[in-house]
Amino acid sequence: MSKSPGERMPVWSFWWWKRPRSAFLDIGLALLAALECTVSTVGFLSARIHVSAAGTVGIAVLGTLAGGSLVVRRRWPAVPVLVTLLVMPGMLGVVLLVVALYTLSSTWEWPSRRRRVVALSALAFAEAAAVMTVTLMTPDDTLVERPPMWGLILLALLVAVGLTVAPVVTGLYVGARRRLIESLKDRAHGLETELDLLAEQAQERARRARLEERTRIAREMHDVVAHRVSLMVVHAGALERIVAKDPEKAAQSAKLMGEVGRQALNELREILGVLRMDDARQPEPDSLAGLPRLVDQSRAAGMAVTLTVSGSRQEFTGEAEQTAYRVVQEGLTNAHKHAGGAQVSVLLSYAPNGVRVAVVNACPGGERGAAKLPSGGNGLVGMRERVIALGGTFSSGPEADGGFRIEAVLPSRLTVRAERLG
Repeated sequence: MSKSPGERMPVWSFWWWKRPRSAFLDIGLALLAALECTVSTVGFLSARIHVSAAGTVGIAVLGTLAGGSLVVRRRWPAVPVLVTLLVMPGMLGVVLLVVALYTLSSTWEWPSRRRRVVALSALAFAEAAAVMTVTLMTPDDTLVERPPMWGLILLALLVAVGLTVAPVVTGLYVGARRRLIESLKDRAHGLETELDLLAEQAQERARRARLEERTRIAREMHDVVAHRVSLMVVHAGALERIVAKDPEKAAQSAKLMGEVGRQALNELREILGVLRMDDARQPEPDSLAGLPRLVDQSRAAGMAVTLTVSGSRQEFTGEAEQTAYRVVQEGLTNAHKHAGGAQVSVLLSYAPNGVRVAVVNACPGGERGAAKLPSGGNGLVGMRERVIALGGTFSSGPEADGGFRIEAVLPSRLTVRAERLG
């Protein structure tokens, strides 16, 4: 019998028996079959001929050997059947015959060994029918009237069917049921393994999703906080320089600094609030329509910045709009940090194949370093990853005149019209 992968190995094992009760059952059946073979044979022969003591001992030894073959029925199921076929002409043991045929049909694979089972079962049926016919036809002086010949043959056939066909059919049913249970166990074990694998994959996907979400939130916080805080630092530096010379302008700078700080807090609160919101209540992302306001804030902080828009306005997906907005925001932040006093140009160009945004600053002038701002070096890297993730292109680097240029191009497939049609 095959063993399912998930089945535990038994602690007790002796030869081919895996449980003590299996060994006790086989030994008990062997003793019972040996006793029956011996008693039935001696009784049958004693009624017809004289059986000596030596003959009785010989019959007992032969019956013990025949019945003892049931001990190996689990290891070699064909052995008891072959022994039964050998001794049946002179020794009919019902227990030996029934148990041997049942074991053969229940333990041998079906239909891979169908021919052997059918051949041995048919031979056992023929021998049993012949032995029963001879037994029933033996003259018996105790009967007043003998049954007809056809009745004896029919009775012999019915007894042979009961002794051979019934155990074979029962064994086939039990064997098929056992194999079905084993296959179900194998399938259950396979499903359990598959579920474990799916659970591991789900955990890995959840880990990656958490990592991506943390990265996205970190980028958003960097984009928002870095830009707003840079404006606040610029205003603070300007306030420090003019507070004694021009109190009115200093008050205006302080007011702008407060507005920028409140905007930073609001945007930061929105970003953190997304963690507790469902999709229906998420705030509207920053879009290209907000670029004029973004430029005005930088201009109010003292930056010489211009905004140039060309082409027909197109509506992009929320993620694309926010990405383009963040690119401009990062460019202005870098200009605040590294190009104080330089002329800055923001370019927004709509084209049939997409949209292009660029932030170009000229070579820094004399005010460079007026407000030294810290830089983590992750802003441009994050912008590049966001743009490339949407299928766009991103470039950044120094210009020939000593300035710096940040540019991103997003494809037209990210427009709202294309998204709806797709």
